[in-house]
Amino acid sequence: MENKGLLFIPDISGFTNFINKVEIDHSRLILQELLEILINSNQMGLEVSEIEGDAILFYKYGQPPKLDELYKQVEKMFREFHKHLLTYDHCKYCQCQACASMIDLSLKVITHYGEYTGYNVKQFSKLIGKDIIVAHQLLKNDIEQHEYWLVTNNLLNDNSPAGFTDWMKWNRSAKWTENGEIYFHYTQLSELKKEITPEFPSNLEITEKSKILSFTKEYETDIITLFHATGDFNYRSRWLEGVKLVEVVDRHLPRVGMKCRCVMDNEEDIFFASSYAYNEDRIEFSETDEKKMTSTYFILEKTGDRRTKLTMDFYLKKNIFLLILFNLFKKKKLEKIFHKSMLNLIEVIKEIKLPA
Repeated sequence: MENKGLLFIPDISGFTNFINKVEIDHSRLILQELLEILINSNQMGLEVSEIEGDAILFYKYGQPPKLDELYKQVEKMFREFHKHLLTYDHCKYCQCQACASMIDLSLKVITHYGEYTGYNVKQFSKLIGKDIIVAHQLLKNDIEQHEYWLVTNNLLNDNSPAGFTDWMKWNRSAKWTENGEIYFHYTQLSELKKEITPEFPSNLEITEKSKILSFTKEYETDIITLFHATGDFNYRSRWLEGVKLVEVVDRHLPRVGMKCRCVMDNEEDIFFASSYAYNEDRIEFSETDEKKMTSTYFILEKTGDRRTKLTMDFYLKKNIFLLILFNLFKKKKLEKIFHKSMLNLIEVIKEIKLPA
């Protein structure tokens, strides 16, 4: 049994079509996040042989696993994959074509049992064997829908699989390969999506707060360009006085809940992207510090064909002692910072070139 084992390939359905239509920068990050979700969903002790574009080749030497154990793994990956898509779709900041259309991606899983072995080329480990070829050839088949679980007869011992839920229906088919005809069963997984709900970040905003300062300025630019200038952290140090760097700590793409580190002249601060709302004429987002003492709300409103009004509202946690200290020691300094920062934005906006 040393050279026999399970081959398990989750493949992101629709990614080839997706990558041909969308921006390369965010599509790369989307793929990275989705592949990490699949790897983190591994509960069977599967080994990763390699990442193959939009698919992962998992393997596990030994006896064939029981079908119910295999289904639990497939279900886990499918659920986590789609929960991530739903959550990002509800919480995303970005409205580019890649981020807007990633919700249409799905997952299919190929499971096969056979012979293979490993070899090393410098620091790289690879698998080789006829059943590696078979497993990859099974990715190309005539199954019409593209969110299914495929099980070869090698895993079934010539038995028909039983449904694990009331909705599960199995179909039979075969694929001709250079190693002969490979028989398999497959079942659609679409019904699982009906049971999946997004996981919203919670408790990010200050429950009781008071608006302390408010600043408004109109800019000769469209609302999306102004949103990139204010919401994209790559530009933040270019216009916000006193800020040297803002970086996302634990997320790849901008969304509600992302944790950020802000490096200023004399200190560092941690804040969360705490809210976001978008429509064509108005965009609003907020940032709240880790201790939930202050929040800044950015409100962008379209006022003309290429005119957009920006309002920045600064809030303080409702507390009379904090308010007194703020008015005594910080208010005037912060007013100067905001006034100068809104003027700095004028030059930053001129440099932003959005994709068509």
